[in-house]
Amino acid sequence: MKRLSTGQPDLDLVLGGGLEPGSMVVVSGPPGSGKTILAQQICFAAASDEHKAVYYTTLSEPHSKLVDHLMDFTFFVPERLGPQVEYVHLGDMLRDSDASALGPLIDEVVRKVFDDRPALVVIDSTKMLRDFVSEQDLRRSLYDLSSRVGHSGTVLLLIGEYTLDESQTNAEFTLADGILQMSYHPREPIDRRGLRVVKMRGTPHLQGTHTVHITRDGVQVYPRIESLLPEAFHPEPGRIQTGIRGLDALMGGGVPRSDATLVLGPSGVGKTLGCLQFIAEGLAGGERCLFISFQDSAEELIGTAAALGHDFDSARRAGRLVISHVPVGNLDLDGLASVARQNLTGDRPIRIVIDSLAEMANTARETERFPAYLRSLLGLIRTAGASLWVTSETRTIGPMDEPLAGLMFLFHNVIQIRYIEHRSEIGRAVNILKMRNSSHNHAIHAYHVSAEGVAVGDPIETVAGMLGWSALRDCGGT
Repeated sequence: MKRLSTGQPDLDLVLGGGLEPGSMVVVSGPPGSGKTILAQQICFAAASDEHKAVYYTTLSEPHSKLVDHLMDFTFFVPERLGPQVEYVHLGDMLRDSDASALGPLIDEVVRKVFDDRPALVVIDSTKMLRDFVSEQDLRRSLYDLSSRVGHSGTVLLLIGEYTLDESQTNAEFTLADGILQMSYHPREPIDRRGLRVVKMRGTPHLQGTHTVHITRDGVQVYPRIESLLPEAFHPEPGRIQTGIRGLDALMGGGVPRSDATLVLGPSGVGKTLGCLQFIAEGLAGGERCLFISFQDSAEELIGTAAALGHDFDSARRAGRLVISHVPVGNLDLDGLASVARQNLTGDRPIRIVIDSLAEMANTARETERFPAYLRSLLGLIRTAGASLWVTSETRTIGPMDEPLAGLMFLFHNVIQIRYIEHRSEIGRAVNILKMRNSSHNHAIHAYHVSAEGVAVGDPIETVAGMLGWSALRDCGGT
């Protein structure tokens, strides 16, 4: 059966393919969660010259206010008001009718459905109908409405500010074919909104609470990545070069293709420079690459790469390099996963960089969820056949900490870069902590940062503090 699209592919994915024709769906949630914007956005997406969308209001804000609030959204097209998207006010009908019956209102909606054959009908807010009739009368009226409209193939959306307790007992929810529960949680620095499909008859909808952002494009829904099951994956044999001189030799000839590699190190030690060289190596080989950054903007990264002799600007304009800058203040786990998902379709990237994972884990403030999220993200990227290079920050001074304690097993390869006391200077050192199913060098080597980028040097034979009980110290000559 062909379903009615919401106009947003990710929301259709969450719903199991869209809205089933003839179904009655309740959209509930507190004020500010995005119910009204979402309903109107779906109206403009579903309406056409053949099948319009009808938006009924009961005793909510006047239509002039509703329209004024839509002006700044990109989905709103004033010329479509009337011919394709029609607003109808039911307030007078409610005030003038018998307080014990909703018959005239039901008859009006049904008449409109069969006369105009709309693709979608919205009633905002159905909860206010409770001010006019008893629970028994409301149940009877809604049953009458849903059964009569259901035969037409029109999708019926009922909007209301219901509490969680009300959603478990009220007639609207027991009769509904689908229930969408929207949420709003104030927090600093960015408030959090979500959408959960509590019920959707006959569809393989995605479980969990999915992140919602309200932007100029309207309500944007980002599927919870843990609910997306990756396909079976069989990695291609062979290795890829890192672009960091001397590192491939330590790793048995390079990084195994489609592996996830974690690079640990304190601030300023040269992790981002290594990321740029990893991407530059891929671009030089004709590969498509994705760089996700939480600190440096695209312009800053392009400028740094240019100073190292790499032309990222031309690669980006040619579509071979995508740089996605996600400011830490706007960082959201599902938003980040959406960036990866969108770039893993079509002409898929071969190399992906995320800089850095520690910021992602700390800023998102979803500690309990993060292990399952990270496992799903790595699985999604690996299933697409891409090789992932991830950085994560450690403590600058003192013993090395483990920012991803208990999660490093998810990565195939772990590289550690640290500062080292070298007589009267502070240098840098690198070692391969682990490589899964691959031989590698176990020694600590010098790690040089220069105007040409980063490179691995000779092994440091006389070093103490390797296991992190103190700062690394080159004891040679003492």
